[in-house]
Amino acid sequence: MNKNLTRWILPIFVLASASMAQAAEGWLTSWDEAAKQSKKTGRPILADFTGSDWCSWCIKLKKEVFNTKEFKAWAKTNVILLELDFPNSKPQPAAIKKQNEALARKYKIEGYPTILFLKADGTKIGQSGYEPGGPNAWIASAKKILKK
Repeated sequence: MNKNLTRWILPIFVLASASMAQAAEGWLTSWDEAAKQSKKTGRPILADFTGSDWCSWCIKLKKEVFNTKEFKAWAKTNVILLELDFPNSKPQPAAIKKQNEALARKYKIEGYPTILFLKADGTKIGQSGYEPGGPNAWIASAKKILKK
């Protein structure tokens, strides 16, 4: 293989692999990695079961809450973010799809968005979804769930 071509392919492959491990800034897509970070930090996992490219309430929640600076600042010190996506047309690695389907069965997810707060061992702490009022209202509700 051409050495110049090899110099370009390896960095692209590395970047593509890294992007599969994280859905968006701060969001993991691997349960194993989220559980590992949860154990290490003592913070619970915020698992977002979403249909990112078709679910209107999921898109609304992401826009009004998850993409805000208030939520990002709160999440950084309070939870481990895990996106469990069920897209219609967005490509997804087979291993992630299999993992997400298994977790949806385990937790009996019936609709989207469903937000679960979980311990590192998978024990459910509480559940949420879309709530009107923007990031501050959503964060206040999440704090109540986490205090239980």
